[in-house]
Amino acid sequence: MALAPASSGGGSVIAEVEMNAAAAATVRATVVQASTVFYDTPATLDKAEKLIAKAAGYGSQFVLFPEVFIGGYPLGSTFGLTIGNRSAKGKEDFRKYHAAAIDVPGSEVSRLAALAGKYKVFLVMGVVERAGYTLYNTVLFFDPLGKYLGKHRKLMPTALERVFWGFGDGSTIPVYDTPLGKIGALICWENRMPLLRTAMYAKGVEIYCAPTADFMPSWQASMTHIALEGGCFVLSANRFCRRKDYPPPPEYTFGGLDEEPSPESIVCPGGSVIISPSGRVLAGPNYEGEALLTADLDLGEIVRAKFDFDVVDHYSRPEVLSLVVKTDPKPAVSFTSAAEKTSAGKSDDILKT
Repeated sequence: MALAPASSGGGSVIAEVEMNAAAAATVRATVVQASTVFYDTPATLDKAEKLIAKAAGYGSQFVLFPEVFIGGYPLGSTFGLTIGNRSAKGKEDFRKYHAAAIDVPGSEVSRLAALAGKYKVFLVMGVVERAGYTLYNTVLFFDPLGKYLGKHRKLMPTALERVFWGFGDGSTIPVYDTPLGKIGALICWENRMPLLRTAMYAKGVEIYCAPTADFMPSWQASMTHIALEGGCFVLSANRFCRRKDYPPPPEYTFGGLDEEPSPESIVCPGGSVIISPSGRVLAGPNYEGEALLTADLDLGEIVRAKFDFDVVDHYSRPEVLSLVVKTDPKPAVSFTSAAEKTSAGKSDDILKT
């Protein structure tokens, strides 16, 4: 494994971490570890394009970005919340955060699709999705033909995230069957939910994406366990960012700290990683700076791992343990027209005759 700095053109230095692997059927995959341009979605999209282009230049066929890369992770923000009260500044902070989110579908989704097509990569991108006045922590999927495939919304936001992100439902837990393998994603601490992981395994996930904001050492243990448990490649992308990557105070303040961090203080040190189905670390974890982590995934290793342990097939005991996954959407309001009711009534009458 080698760490080779890329040429710096005035911005942050991006490093390429690459594993050299020789295999008959391989997928070259890149995990992006980089910071959002907070409150500036157009600039973040421009940065994303540069990183996708660099990954494609290394021959990558698959590119994963961190959790909510488009829209940003509001690290340290409290949105002015205390029990029973929300401050005026906190409400304004949410307004700005809402403005930086994207509609799905929308112009930003179209641009991301075009980038996937331009650079001929499968692209998995974390975004803040705006659906009316509710925001969702969402992952978008794109194919190398420039097609938007669909999305996954985070089912269970963690801690204070539950205040500013809505909850996903079972209708957005996709696993896409692609020429590179079956691709799916769970976000951050969703990966600690055993039943949700089991649903992914049952769908046959082979390239398991885990974009995150968790940089603790325990995260690495979780990623290794999932690779072994699921017999799949696990790719985890986190941000590397400093205080200066967020707007300066008083526009943006970090709550819960004894003092405001200095502009150069590292507030998220990364930890992005790629792990094989045998639990072998192929690239990372990187805690050094913004980087591209690239590895060649030997798809034959999935079969070899499943021979030992296949959690939802030969190692399952369905007569003892079973799981029901409800995949229908859960709208708050449903509308049924009088014409539909009449049609349904006629159908019932026919069935009775």
